Amino acid sequence: MANILVVDDEMGIRELLSEILGDEGHVVTAAENAQQAREFRQGGVPDLVLLDIWMPDTDGVTLLKEWQRDGLLTMPVIMMSGHATIDTAVEATRIGALNFLEKPIALQKLLKAVQQGLSQGPKTARAPTLYPQPAASSNELNDTVVTAGVFNNPASSEATHIAALPSVAASSESLFSSSFGLPLREARDAFERAYFEYHLIRESGSMTRVAEKTGLERTHLYRKLKQLGVDPGKLSKKGG
Repeated sequence: MANILVVDDEMGIRELLSEILGDEGHVVTAAENAQQAREFRQGGVPDLVLLDIWMPDTDGVTLLKEWQRDGLLTMPVIMMSGHATIDTAVEATRIGALNFLEKPIALQKLLKAVQQGLSQGPKTARAPTLYPQPAASSNELNDTVVTAGVFNNPASSEATHIAALPSVAASSESLFSSSFGLPLREARDAFERAYFEYHLIRESGSMTRVAEKTGLERTHLYRKLKQLGVDPGKLSKKGG
């Protein structure tokens, strides 16, 4: 478990990153602007910072420069932006940023970057280097994360939830035997409801792992569950 600071002026991004990283077992603090981030950094050192570049009060690169100048850049910082140029990314890396993520951020790239950042540990504040750090290759960024948090032991996950799965299988048999008399849309909704309930129970309600297993982005998954009337909280208790 790590303490992670997310700095982004978009509420939706802050909430989504907090949910994803919270599912991975981390403690997340969100700041909506550079001033809140400054105050948090003055009060303690996070294990990792996810820092947006374009913010209305002070942009992320300027804040990064401040931390470097004041000797406060002692934690790994990953920059984020949907509009930054290559020059901006290189400048941030030169100042001391560990990595750069382009929005919208793919789940696996996010988890991989966070894992890499946390593996760096605390660092000594330094002056800007004259050369940018080598960026991770696209193949490396797309690798599946298998060592972070809940991905450590899939075998134990299988054993933990095996008792809950027979009841789901039984309900699935009942579903298929009774769905053929329904209109197509209702039959499809019934199948999707059973499908997502199965995966939620199997994964103890972890939205991150269910998104991976079903091949959906988390935002799409949340909308689909709400549409189907599926409550992940209740189903996670069955799988626990």
